[in-house]
Parts: sequence; C-alpha cells; structure tokens
Amino acid sequence: MVKIAFVGKGGVGKTTVAGTTARFLAKDGYNVIGIDADPAMNLHSALGISEENVARIIPISEEKELIEQRAGGAGGIFVVNPKVDDIPAKYQVSGPDNVRLLVLGTVKKAKSGCMCPEQAFLRALLSHLILEVKDAIVIDMEAGIEHLGRGTLRYVDAMAIIIEPGRRSTELAERIKNLANELKISRLYIIGNKVATPIEEKFIKKVAKDIGVELIGMIPYDNTLRIADLNGKAPIDFAPDSPAIKEIEKIEKFFINLIESSKN
Repeated sequence: MVKIAFVGKGGVGKTTVAGTTARFLAKDGYNVIGIDADPAMNLHSALGISEENVARIIPISEEKELIEQRAGGAGGIFVVNPKVDDIPAKYQVSGPDNVRLLVLGTVKKAKSGCMCPEQAFLRALLSHLILEVKDAIVIDMEAGIEHLGRGTLRYVDAMAIIIEPGRRSTELAERIKNLANELKISRLYIIGNKVATPIEEKFIKKVAKDIGVELIGMIPYDNTLRIADLNGKAPIDFAPDSPAIKEIEKIEKFFINLIESSKN
C-alpha cells in the first residue's frame, strides 16, 4: 500500500499535486482514497469529482450528532479513541478512475466551549485510515504545521513538503522538517512548484540542500492549471500532457518505486 501526505503553506499548490498524484496512482491500478484534511476542502476539484457527487459530500466535522454519540463531550468528558471504522464507507464519494474522496472538514474556532470531541474524532479517523485501511491513501493536509504537532502523520509511508519560490513557504518547510524529525518520519521529501525561471529553480534546490531534505520534483509554472480551474476541470483531465502534469506523474512513479522496493 502507498500512504502519502502532502503538506506546506497555503497557496503553494498542495491540493493540485495531491489530487493529481491520487489520479495517477489509480491509473496505475491502486485502489485510492483521497483524504481532504484541509479546511479549504478543495481536493474534489483536483480529483475531478462530478458536480452531482460534490453535492453529496458531507464534511465529517459537521456531523455534530454523530460526533456527540461517538466522542461524547457532555460535562467535559469525552472519548479519546472513538469508534470510526465504519465512517469511510458511509461518507466517501466516488470520482474518475474510481478514486474515492473523504472530506474531514475542520473544527471551527469557538469563543467558548471545548473542541476536544471533534478533534478527537477527526484524529482517530485519520489514524484509522493511515493504519488500518488497506488502500492507497493520499492526504491533502491542512496548511501549516499544527497537524504535525498532533503526531497523526508519523505512520504515513512518505511525506512531501510542497514549496514555491519564496521565503515564506521555504521558512515553513524548515519548521515542518524539524517537526517531522521529532516524529521520526524517515521518508520526507521536497517538491518545488510553480517554478518559472532558472533562478527560481536554483533557489528551490538551494533550500532543499540547506535544510537537508531530498528534492524529488520541480513542477514548472503552468498556466494551463489556472485555465483548468477556470473551466471547472481537474488538471489531469484538462491538460494531461502539460509540463506540470507530466512532472507530477514522474513524482508519482518515484513514490511507487520507493515504497514498493522497500517491501521487497
């Protein structure tokens, strides 16, 4: 099985890379579940989920009655490890190449009250999917580093940090790397995205070298991805031969070779 988490700053193209990787894995014969753990909840667009199925999506974090039943919360007492094994089959929707999508949603910040039941439920669900589900898993994580602080991702096969040419995304990459090291995540990689010039390519390579993380892909800036979004199409369907999509395909092959070779 292949279980990959994509992390990085908001706006670096994490969702596009995650969704396109999931589609390529499915085309290569894997049974794939895409997990949208980003509060923006846009993975469906990168996967090419139909409007009909998008309308059926229920973010699990919004199922208040379910979470109350499973995780509790009354009187400040909640279940740390709620039952979640039946959730994927009930809440996933299907997309092209039989990729299934599960949207975790987000816990909205409140001025008062305990968010512990919601957080415990989502954390238990993500842990169950990573540890127990016998399918390929591609996770589009929330932007930033808060998810690493919870330690949920320590069990993935690989984690990819998406960065773009710019100090803000690269500074965050170093913080992600340090937290990943604390969690003993051994397969940590960098993917450069939206790279338009040789100077930007050199910048990405230097960042990867400086923070000591292997660079496995350099996705060029590709205007067809923006046009695909304007047309409501998944990039892999709209422009399968575009430079960016071809580079993501190479990255997907890297992950397959890496993980399959480690099991032989």
